[in-house]
Amino acid sequence: MDIVRTERGLRKVIWGWRGSGDRIVFVPTMGALHEGHLTLVRLARKRGERVVVSIFVNPTQFAPGEDLDAYPRTEIEDARLLEAEGVDLIYVPDPQTMYDVHHATGVTVGGVAKGLETDYRPTFFDGVALVVTKLFNRVQPDTAVFGEKDYQQLATIRRLVDDLDMPIKIVGAPIARDEHGLALSSRNAYFDADGLALARKLNGIMKNCASDMRDGQHVDKATDAAKAALLEAGFLSVDYVEVRSPNSLTVLEGGYLDGPARVLVAAHCPNGDSSVRLIDNFAV
Repeated sequence: MDIVRTERGLRKVIWGWRGSGDRIVFVPTMGALHEGHLTLVRLARKRGERVVVSIFVNPTQFAPGEDLDAYPRTEIEDARLLEAEGVDLIYVPDPQTMYDVHHATGVTVGGVAKGLETDYRPTFFDGVALVVTKLFNRVQPDTAVFGEKDYQQLATIRRLVDDLDMPIKIVGAPIARDEHGLALSSRNAYFDADGLALARKLNGIMKNCASDMRDGQHVDKATDAAKAALLEAGFLSVDYVEVRSPNSLTVLEGGYLDGPARVLVAAHCPNGDSSVRLIDNFAV
């Protein structure tokens, strides 16, 4: 397994693979890898001959006051895990070469990227779209794998690729969860025992919301009940509990389920003297 830190070194490897006709599958990450990331890598292994994983904590998707500096960085352990999974190359770009002092270009996606997360993190998907575009241009993959846990992000990247005619297939991987149903996340490492126990209640409340709607309950009533249940359980606040169309992320018309939908949740879980913002979603 190679670890490459320069764009020139990356392109040299990619060109060699292209010359051999190998299909390249890409898994972009911010590091601090866990079993959820490894499920993406295993799926990528089935989609092509070469797997590239990037590790880059992208500053443009963090707003002022968010946890950029505190975000866990575990490159040595990440490399060990990826080597054990048979990854061919790890790309670890330097932030100064990703965004040099003259950088002046942005990428903005509308539609699916508006609302939900951007009601609370207005510049988040601008940062995601920018870094993913740059990474796609550098890695030049045939396929890229993203997790469904960040469901709006997945929809945004699909929109980006389609709108800009990028010849890349986007594959969504099912959410990896622990034995209690908590979606695996790098930020789970922040939790103490009490915070972790509370966080694990989110999945059950989300499932109950989906079940109520399948049984014919109005969407507004079901989501209001889910918000109340989260606060009663001990969550500090709820940014949203929304039910949207699974592809367009548009609001359901009529207020009742008449086909597939997605419950999307963001809530703040207390953890000692601070809190951890959890996002999750569930297919209905």
